[in-house]
Amino acid sequence: MLRQLNQSEAHHEGHEQDQALELAEIESRLSDFWAVKQGKIKIPLAVGLLLRNKMVETRADTKDSWQRQRQVQQRYQITVEGKRFLTEAVTSESRIK
Repeated sequence: MLRQLNQSEAHHEGHEQDQALELAEIESRLSDFWAVKQGKIKIPLAVGLLLRNKMVETRADTKDSWQRQRQVQQRYQITVEGKRFLTEAVTSESRIK
């Protein structure tokens, strides 16, 4: 999930309102992962855990997004803490191999 949020932020750099993802967008991006398909991971619960650990923050602006074609209520964006954790996880992954 952190990778998806980080990728969205990097892809939309300079367009702050499009750097965050709605819950439905996160669910859609993660729908092909086996744990999500089998119901082992509930995306809303995972988002809540990331919020409590300050790895993700909410953005509650109500601007319309030209990409979403509707009003956006609440979106989620990776934080500096989330990026730090993601970097450490990727680094440790590459050391294990």
